[in-house]
Formats: sequence, C-alpha cells, structure tokens
Amino acid sequence: MTTPSIVSPRSLTQAWPALLGLSAVFLFEMLDNSILTVALPTIGRDLHASTTALQWVTGAYAVVFGALMLALGAVADRVGRRRVMLLGLALLAAASLATAFVTTAEQLIAVRVLTGVAAAMTTPGAMALAFRLFDDDTLRMRAITLISTVGLVGLAIGPTVGGFVVEVAPWQVLLLVNVPIALLAIVGVRVGIAADRLEELHRDPLDVAGGVLGTVAIACALIAPTLFVEDGAGAWLPWTTAVLALAGCVAFVIRERIARFPLISLTLVAHPLVASGLAFKAAAGLAIAGLGYLVTLQLQLDWGWPPALAAIGMLPQVAVLIAGSFVVNPFVKRVGPERAAWLSASAVVVGLAVYAVLGRFGYPFVAAALVLVAAGLRVVGVVAAVNVLRGLPENRTTIGTALVDTSSEVTSGVGIAVSGTILAAMFTGTIAAAHWTASQTAQFREAVTVAGLALTALAAALVAFGIARAHSRT
Repeated sequence: MTTPSIVSPRSLTQAWPALLGLSAVFLFEMLDNSILTVALPTIGRDLHASTTALQWVTGAYAVVFGALMLALGAVADRVGRRRVMLLGLALLAAASLATAFVTTAEQLIAVRVLTGVAAAMTTPGAMALAFRLFDDDTLRMRAITLISTVGLVGLAIGPTVGGFVVEVAPWQVLLLVNVPIALLAIVGVRVGIAADRLEELHRDPLDVAGGVLGTVAIACALIAPTLFVEDGAGAWLPWTTAVLALAGCVAFVIRERIARFPLISLTLVAHPLVASGLAFKAAAGLAIAGLGYLVTLQLQLDWGWPPALAAIGMLPQVAVLIAGSFVVNPFVKRVGPERAAWLSASAVVVGLAVYAVLGRFGYPFVAAALVLVAAGLRVVGVVAAVNVLRGLPENRTTIGTALVDTSSEVTSGVGIAVSGTILAAMFTGTIAAAHWTASQTAQFREAVTVAGLALTALAAALVAFGIARAHSRT
C-alpha cells in the first residue's frame, strides 16, 4: 500500500496550529531561566540554599540542556521527531508541576535537571519540525523567524514579569507557568503536525559510544567557564575540567571517524552550508554572551549604575532582537541566505570591535556595540540554522538543529570564560567591592579592553572560517 503524500502548507496561516505549538516550545526555552534568575534571592531564603546550590538551580538546567541536545537529536531522527517532542513536553509539564512540592534546594535542582532533559528533547525538534513543515525556503525562514521572535519576547519580558510575580505570589509560580505552556504546545503539535513517517526517519543504529563521548565533552565545556569565573584561572579544577572537555572532544571526533554508523557524519558537518552556518552561529553565541557579561559589569561596577538603570541600558539590545523580526525576511530576500549569513555574522564582529576600542569612552559607544551585535545575531540566528538544515539530508534535521544550538551554547560559555578569566587575571582585589581605588579602576578598564579584543579576535576567526567554507561551494 502506498503512503499518501502530505501536502505542505502554502502559507503560515494554514500551519497556525503547528506554529502555535512550536512557538510555545521556544517561549518555554527563552522564558525559563530568565524568569527564574530574578527570584534566586527569594528561593535562597525560602529553601535555606547555599550560594553553590543557587548557582546549580540555573546551572543544572543549562548544562543538561546543552549536553544532551546532540544525543537526543540523534534519537529523534531515528524514533520520530514528533514523538520525542510530545514525550519531552509531557516531561516538561510533569517536572514543572513537581515544583509545587519542592521543599529543599536539592529537590529543586533535580526538577531543573528534568527540565533540562525536556528542553533537550523539544528545542532542536521545534526548529526541525518548523523546517520540515514547509517545502519553500522563504516560508521556512518566515516560520523560524516567527517562532524565534516569540522566544525573544519571553527572554525580554522574563525578568520584569518574574520580579512582579515574586512580589505578589510564591516563587513556585514562575516554574508552574511552564505547565500551561507545555499543554498548549502539546495541543498545537498533535493537531498541526502529521505523525512521523517511517520513510522520513534515520534507520542506522544509534552510536551510543559517540553519544556518551559527545555528552561528556559538551557537559565539561559548559561547566568549565563557570569554574574559571568562580575559582579563577589559578585553580586546578577549572583547568582539569577544560582538559576533560578537550579530551572528550578529540575522542568524540576519533570515534565518529571510525564508527560504521556515527552519531553525526563528519563529512556532513564539513558540508559548506553546514560548516559555515555552525561557525556563524558560534560567533554570535560567543559575542552575545561575552558582551553581555562585560557590559553588565561595566555599567554597574565601573560606572556605578544601579541595577534598574543597568537593565535599561541593555534595552537597545532587547529592542533590536525583537524589532529585527520585521527586517530578517526582507533582508534575506534581497541579498540571499548565504550572503545574509556572513554579512550578519560580520556585524557581530564589528560590534565587538566597537566595544573593545571605544566602549570605555561613554554609553553611546556601548549602545552602538549592543545594537550591532544584536542586529547581527537576529539575522544569523535564523539564517544560519536554515542554511545548516538545507545542507543536511532530510533524516538528519533534528541533530542538525541540535548542532546549531550546541555550537551556540558552548561558545556562549567560552565568551563568559574568556572575559571572566581576563578580568580575574588583570584586576587585583575583590571586583564586587563597594569602592575601587584609581588603580583598580584603571585595571578594570584595561581588562575590559583586552577581553573585548580577545572576543573580537575569536569571533573574527570563526566568521573568517565560515566565509571561507561558504565560498568553497562548487
């Protein structure tokens, strides 16, 4: 019996149930940690949590999410993207509901671990399902722009909403909100996306050894930056973790080269569209995390801005990330997806350079850097992902999205680690002290310049590699 063909939607309106469900997935991803951060002091008092425990309330989610995306993306390509998505959403609803019964920091960390697993099961699949929903690249771009915009709105309003909720309700409400979001996503995915078809799935056996090595390498790469910032470059644990990350990465590459059925074919990763897209997205992740870290410290510690004013100072970035949604599709249509990718990634590098060279001379230069980096990220975040998926076979789309997200997650950690390590090495004394000496102020400003230049060099190297790979297409 012949499997009936499925007619792809010819407009976003025709696919609204699916887009509603996938947008809810992105809303959860972007809203989750941002809305929780503002409540950490309240959580600490309520659960009598230590500083380390509070750190892992948010850190456990990020590490589990980043470490498992690649392996679970490979699983989804084999057993069904829609099926894994629905299971992940059910886990998200259950884990979030369990927050109502949390009484200790350890229990909350366990909930955050389960939430990270749910995020790793759902987030890569959301992009892959949005891509597979349409046959036309223009509609794919518009769909991914739409669902990512919903997520960015969540990221922007998360801290404000979280602060208001904590004032009038228990902090648990901030995580319980994931329950209705998950239920909305389940309904949208079940109604709007057809069941997985056997012929569209990847049938090779799962490379378990490769999955374990990749997970360990990524987990260590995500934990190391936090250890460098907290323990300093002189401690042994950060360096040990970094070495483990590097060793795990080397072992993973060797395993994928010799495995009969690799988790992800290195030949596919080397495809010009894939390699360039991953490099551009990695540069954007490095820039947005490193710049955000440095600017936040500069505004509050060097210039003495109160937290509320510092939050306002970051608004140019937030405004561009949201408003840029109206620019992405016309810009890509005008210049083409490949050129749009390297132009937007180059804007990220220019923004970092503006901050490194001119940021110390006043807020207008900081705002200009924030706008350039955010504008570049807004375009490259959509275009690079679509280009990567265009360069992969149809049965590898979920792991392709996982590669994109993982590259951004890892380089985000690198951006913070580089910035924090340089600051720790060049600044004497306690950086959070109430009053700095003139010497400490000079040290901080010099460290920010050096860190900015280091980030610019790293991002430029990634973008140069991406441009070279993109131009190698025959």
